[in-house]
Amino acid sequence: MKTKNKNVVCRCPWVDLSKPDYVEYHDKEWGVPVYDDRLLFEFLTLESAQAGLSWHTVLKKRENYRIAFENFEPAKIAGFDQSKIERLLLNPGIIRNRLKIEAAVNNARRCLEVQAEYGSFSKYIWDFVDGKPKINAMRKLSDYPATSKESDALSRDLKKRGFKFLGPAICYAHMQAIGMVNDHSLDCFRRKEIIETYRRR
Repeated sequence: MKTKNKNVVCRCPWVDLSKPDYVEYHDKEWGVPVYDDRLLFEFLTLESAQAGLSWHTVLKKRENYRIAFENFEPAKIAGFDQSKIERLLLNPGIIRNRLKIEAAVNNARRCLEVQAEYGSFSKYIWDFVDGKPKINAMRKLSDYPATSKESDALSRDLKKRGFKFLGPAICYAHMQAIGMVNDHSLDCFRRKEIIETYRRR
């Protein structure tokens, strides 16, 4: 009978252990509840940029994005004009897709509208899970859904408000990243840590 090596750190089945930056992202950020509007918009923009690509591709360009997009301050990005967008299209450090770049500028403007209505973007987005993380029970890779009823509702409402490049699957990935849902697998060491940290807050 085989016994599990207690010294082995168990992580979610989607983590590529050959990519140190991917592992670090999983271990330190993925699934941790986020309430800061700037960071929420950062994740929203990066998830939108990911459409059709791998998350690792975007993750590698994250620092370049922070520089190019004014550290993801919505008020600053909302002021980007056409000439700024044209310059961004020449930036090899980001994903040079015109529609995605224009969507980021548009979404920053829509984000400001949400902040004006709700007081914060955080209040708005967390309302879709009643203000607290939804804890799921994932065992293997096939257990992970692409969407949920909450991500469907969030996507519909964002689109109604004029946001772009934020379909149900992108919204679900966003919800996973910012901890609206805890999708760390049952045997992942981060699952319990995040749950306990949230309960102590």
